[in-house]
Amino acid sequence: MVRFIPKEEKFFEMFKDSARNLLKGAEALKDLVENYTDVERKFKEIKEIEHQGDKIFHQIVESLNKTFVTPLDREDILQLASELDDVLDAIEGISSRLLNFKIEKPTPECIQLVNIVYKAAVEIEKAIADLKHFKNLHPFCVEINSLENEADQISQTMVGKLLDEEPDWRMAIKWKEIYGRLETAADHCENIANVIETIVVKNA
Repeated sequence: MVRFIPKEEKFFEMFKDSARNLLKGAEALKDLVENYTDVERKFKEIKEIEHQGDKIFHQIVESLNKTFVTPLDREDILQLASELDDVLDAIEGISSRLLNFKIEKPTPECIQLVNIVYKAAVEIEKAIADLKHFKNLHPFCVEINSLENEADQISQTMVGKLLDEEPDWRMAIKWKEIYGRLETAADHCENIANVIETIVVKNA
């Protein structure tokens, strides 16, 4: 027999769990770069948050496989869950590189980019909380797009400076990787906005 999951709110609640966990990860990364002490301990905390995100993602996929009628298109549910997980993966990747590359101190631009990701996570958490109503989400999408553009500009500028001004090529490679990961995190935040915008158009 096909198992029916009676309450469609289950997906919206799992999305809320995922968004809250993402915000927790962004807060932890913000604390790491702004208070750059106990780096290994803080990385382990972020790793645990990322592991919890993986659990939520698998719960959504499992529920999707067991639900005959879903409140949103199946591909939108899967893509939104995947993008939320991808942002958290990028956050974990940034923290791991700060640790494993033995970065002595984050640059001001690194801190600025982390704050952009954090602001995006705040907006995502608020948008996901209102997702099932399909209303008042356009300002969120605009703000996320603006933050992503800001992140792109900072990252591209810093990569150019690294190539022109950094005398230590090893350090240049390390920071290029970190800036790239930060830009990737912002890109996935924009992808979340795009998925939500698609959901709103389909369900308005």
